[in-house]
Amino acid sequence: MIELNNVSKWYGGNRVLNDCTATIARGEVVVICGPSGSGKSTLIKSVNGLEAVQSGQIVVDGIDVTAKRADLSRLRARVGMVFQHFELFPHLSVQRNLMLAQMNVLGRARDKAAERARSLLLRVGLSGHEDKYPAQLSGGQQQRVAIARALSMDPVAMLFDEPTSALDPEMVNEVLDVMTTLAQDGMTMLCVTHEMGFAKRVADRVLFMDRGVIVEDDTREAFFERPRSERARDFLSRILH
Repeated sequence: MIELNNVSKWYGGNRVLNDCTATIARGEVVVICGPSGSGKSTLIKSVNGLEAVQSGQIVVDGIDVTAKRADLSRLRARVGMVFQHFELFPHLSVQRNLMLAQMNVLGRARDKAAERARSLLLRVGLSGHEDKYPAQLSGGQQQRVAIARALSMDPVAMLFDEPTSALDPEMVNEVLDVMTTLAQDGMTMLCVTHEMGFAKRVADRVLFMDRGVIVEDDTREAFFERPRSERARDFLSRILH
């Protein structure tokens, strides 16, 4: 489903990704964690071409993201992305936020797009909020709308870049609950997150990064119970109580 082969990236003389290699199978949930500045967000953004890489290859659902003539629009229609800061259109209602790309990218008829929007809002616990605008919602509600909008494109995989980091603590769980349900439903997911409780509940595998390197790629159980590197052991000792 998602293949990363010796992926490297530089910003000037700063190497932010260093020969990163990993494979995410269809239906797998993989969490990327590590200290700040370790390259996690850069790696996940490279998966759908938001960050260009200088070397290596990335293939997503048969599309070579790193090819010179890669059809990134087609890729992004098939791979949902949820960011830290929601990225909703503030001048559009919740329902219109969900309908726009369905109609413009997928060519879905207005009534079908509206029906899909309503069903997804129900799925994320926001039925009845269709006519509200993003500013009328809490941060947790806005992020759930962002997830519903990504799902409206019928993606084959979902990418999450620290989706709870901008939320007040009491709003975190309402977003993680939606993500947990997606994982249980078999969605392929690649998630950058500091929420280790979520990782321990849901992840099939954990990628631990430090200084642009994937230091560990292991099962959830092995990573949390028997981390192989001193760097991962130190990281876990600081965030797990």
